[in-house]
Amino acid sequence: MSTTSLPSPDRAAPLRAALLAAGFTADGLLDLLGAPAYAALARAETVPAVRATRGDGPLATLTRLFLLQHAVPASAAAAALPLEDALADGWLERVPAGAHAGAGAAGDGPADDAPGGDAPGEGSVRARVDVRPYGGPDGEDWFIVSDLGCAVGGAGGIGSREEGVVLGVGGASTTLAGITVRTPVGSALDLGTGSGIQALHASQHATRVTATDVNPRALDFTRLTLALSAAPAAELLVGSLFEPIGDTTYDLIVSNPPFVISPGARLTYRDGGMGGDDLCRTLVQQAGAHLNPGGYAQFLANWQHVEGEDWHDRLRSWVPRGCDAWIVQREVQDVTQYAELWLRDAGDHRDDPAAYERRYAQWLEEFEARKTKAVGFGWITLRRTDADRPSIVVEEWPHPVEQPLGDTVRAHFERQDYLREHDDAALLEGRFRIVEEVVQEQVGLPGAEDPEHVVLRQNRGMRRATKVDTVGAGFAGVCDGSLTAGRILDAIAQLMQQDPVVLRDRTPEAIRLLVEQGFLEPADR
Repeated sequence: MSTTSLPSPDRAAPLRAALLAAGFTADGLLDLLGAPAYAALARAETVPAVRATRGDGPLATLTRLFLLQHAVPASAAAAALPLEDALADGWLERVPAGAHAGAGAAGDGPADDAPGGDAPGEGSVRARVDVRPYGGPDGEDWFIVSDLGCAVGGAGGIGSREEGVVLGVGGASTTLAGITVRTPVGSALDLGTGSGIQALHASQHATRVTATDVNPRALDFTRLTLALSAAPAAELLVGSLFEPIGDTTYDLIVSNPPFVISPGARLTYRDGGMGGDDLCRTLVQQAGAHLNPGGYAQFLANWQHVEGEDWHDRLRSWVPRGCDAWIVQREVQDVTQYAELWLRDAGDHRDDPAAYERRYAQWLEEFEARKTKAVGFGWITLRRTDADRPSIVVEEWPHPVEQPLGDTVRAHFERQDYLREHDDAALLEGRFRIVEEVVQEQVGLPGAEDPEHVVLRQNRGMRRATKVDTVGAGFAGVCDGSLTAGRILDAIAQLMQQDPVVLRDRTPEAIRLLVEQGFLEPADR
């Protein structure tokens, strides 16, 4: 796989036109396959899609070629795309005489699943790369190009042993794309670009995009992804971490790095080659020096939970000088779960049982040597502020969220700026309003005169919920931007027959928390 030469992007435009004309798009596939088969395909389960594409027509042909990686009759391929150009440019290849005509390079699917049959002497063709429709955030029809058989997901993992394999669209890449701040910027860096998904997103709101990868094949795939998606070309640089860019700084840095904590660097796409979580730590620590003032750096990462150490403190120590940070732990796995996940990903569970047991033991020995009891996964966002009092928020949030979260991330850091600029006295002089998607819930026994407690809940973004006392509920309920916080508290004190001075003294901390978590927003912003 990794030794195969890649297609030329020079004539990507006619191929793109043919794919679009056939309806080979995210929406077109949903219509063709139906929701259950479409969802199964996202999990790398192909059997429902094979059954849904047994008919004729260009869309079924292209789906079998590029997504299911089955061979198709050359005549069917010619009806769906410019066949001779696709063969000459390396997108397709002819199936050698005598080869199984019903299956492509991936080797899946029986011959009688293929629609029709080859005309005498006509032969069949098959894809040389995976081309996957991908819907952009504003309805763009994009295509992600990657190695064959490397869809991410499914119980069996990707199962490739090729060191230079390049993956396509997976849950991690779409998560990072969803949390990235999408304000217009002058420059963006996609570090460890892979098949170019993050660079493709960045090309829509950055004047200049740079993509780097230690794997030269990944840059070739990024070039194909951008060309076939009709996106602007990016600057492509080979190298590890920030070495390829020297001292260059950016307004946005994104990276879905090879964060897997493993005993050795077997697979370039996932194993960083450094001990433990050193690669993620190094990436985060070095990012600050490459950010322009106000710029964001956003990463996915794994980190160790080490015996005798608070994982919050471990991650706080990664944050570079001059940066605010928001770090969210989304999941924690014990070391046995973690080892099993990535052993399956590499297909080791299909090996000789004794070999599997040896590799499993190597993972556990590595964790034991590092006193690692679990591994966390989550998001790390930095913002270059050069503030004297940086805001570093490290939290665990395993609950469902609503993507995309780019605006939520940006708003978080804007609220940190506001809170840093306003002491308690200034906070009481401020005017606030309840954020639009927040609702109030009263929890208590049916028929009870008063609720046991009141909950404020966000219906969008992070979907947080927080309990508030009577004062907090009353305060939030009347925040419409017309009165200062101090005047609202004075009115509440009068209604509840409390000392207004005492209430003013003890409430700013609660207001600060409601603002920080996004339940209240300053009325003048």
